[in-house]
Amino acid sequence: MSQQFLYRALVSAKWLSETIKSPQAEQAVKILDASWYLPKMKRDPRHEFEERHIPGAAFFDIDQCSDRTSPYDHMLPTADEFMEYVGKLGVGNDSHVVVYDASDQGLFSAPRVWWMFRAFGHHAVSLLDGGLKNWQLEGYPLSSGKSRAVPVEFHASLDTSLVKTHEDINENIESHAFQLVDARSAGRFRGTEAEPREGIEPGHIPGSVNIPFLDFLTEAGFEKTPQAIRSLFQEKKVDLSKPGTACHVALGAYLCGKPEVAIYDGAWVEWYMRARPGEVISEGKGKTL
Repeated sequence: MSQQFLYRALVSAKWLSETIKSPQAEQAVKILDASWYLPKMKRDPRHEFEERHIPGAAFFDIDQCSDRTSPYDHMLPTADEFMEYVGKLGVGNDSHVVVYDASDQGLFSAPRVWWMFRAFGHHAVSLLDGGLKNWQLEGYPLSSGKSRAVPVEFHASLDTSLVKTHEDINENIESHAFQLVDARSAGRFRGTEAEPREGIEPGHIPGSVNIPFLDFLTEAGFEKTPQAIRSLFQEKKVDLSKPGTACHVALGAYLCGKPEVAIYDGAWVEWYMRARPGEVISEGKGKTL
């Protein structure tokens, strides 16, 4: 894999700092803070954004930019809704989008937005390696206040090859056409640790493999090297030629030279809500009705 290929997925704080000082930066690079937290963390990402963010960044609200008619969390919006939302953030089709979040881990929610742009056909999108946490630790400047983007036109169309549906996952239990990799914590996967959403029990989809998203990050919060990630996939017996997965895993696969990995959009919430009892594998309560 070429270095250029890797560069498109991840950019360093040093690179971003130097790039936004360039006279052309306002047109070329659009920075998005895509912070989102589990309810139990009691953090307000928009409020935190207004207190501190990377200069020039706009706030990407994952709750808002989703199918808000769906009973499942953060399902993809329509192409028209995505176009309108990101256009209002000042993102055009010629923009190089750089996404980060302010999580303690380094990257938590930002890979979801990285994947969304790619799913809607915009491939000039990167993640800030190490997130806001390491931007601050390395001493780069911060801004405060609301973002004031100038709206532009943005065109998008959904690449369905990057999205797996409930029907796809259901059929795959029998066909084994692709591997499903779950990036939740080991306890949630096994069914021994509570899910953050009320009414949803932990467990996993039959035949899925667990690689918690933190396994892709160093202790400092940077993405591990492609070599380390490849070893992780090999250890878990994940065949990169046929995975269907979660956003952190798709990023890891991308860094290993596999950009075509699809995401199960509905994730565990949709699966659990639609599952029959035998379709929830759990060491805990599972699903009884």
